[in-house]
Amino acid sequence: MEKIIDIEDRIPTLKERRRRRTNKKFSILLFLFVTTLLIVLYFQSSYSQVQKITVDGEKLVPKELYIEESTLNIGESMWSFNESKIENLLAKNAWVESVQVKRKWLTSVHIQVNEFHQIGYLEDGDFLHIILENGQIIKTDGQVLPKDGPIFSGFDNEKNRLRMIKELKVLDSEVLTGISQIKYAPTENDAYSILVFMNDGNEVKAIIPSFGEKMNFYPSIVSQLNPEVKGVIDLEVGTFFQPFKDVYNVPVEEEVVESEEDQTP
Repeated sequence: MEKIIDIEDRIPTLKERRRRRTNKKFSILLFLFVTTLLIVLYFQSSYSQVQKITVDGEKLVPKELYIEESTLNIGESMWSFNESKIENLLAKNAWVESVQVKRKWLTSVHIQVNEFHQIGYLEDGDFLHIILENGQIIKTDGQVLPKDGPIFSGFDNEKNRLRMIKELKVLDSEVLTGISQIKYAPTENDAYSILVFMNDGNEVKAIIPSFGEKMNFYPSIVSQLNPEVKGVIDLEVGTFFQPFKDVYNVPVEEEVVESEEDQTP
């Protein structure tokens, strides 16, 4: 026999269900209201504004230039800009290999740049412009003290400059730092002839295509020479050394004295 439940017994249960549903709806509405209020207050407060812009990885140009070119400004909304668009904007610079823009915490923007390495300097009259590993030239407004790579003389042709840079990339750091200047000196027999001036006082005659491979033997070559006698090391075909007095048909000491006398009024 089925048990008959009196409607009066079910009323408390129905009331409890209604009360729970009502409380649940109220809680949801209250949550939405509070959330909306907090969002409104956040966007009206300084916590939604850019208060700090940081830059890391810059070497070739000042941080201020990256910040200026990013179009970001202190006080603007943290959500008024697109990170990818700023990255594309900064990546247009010839010296920028890659860049990443990120929002940090609530009020900061961080710009991380990866610049192409400097490989040397391009001689341009009385000026020296920076040469990057990708072959791009960064022009300078004033005098530059060469300290990060050799000086390129006569390398106005981009193709020759890129081939020279390719050879420098395979050099051991010890050899690369020992190079003071590279002069493009083409001849009738070879359009890729160069003359290299070393910090130790020697000169090297070579050709661009085989320069990197042969020049890495430079420390071994000079170790077999008299350190008191400076001259020209020819790497164009084989490898041989000639003192300056034999190459220029005059002792270096006499040449220096003569030059100094010529300057005397």
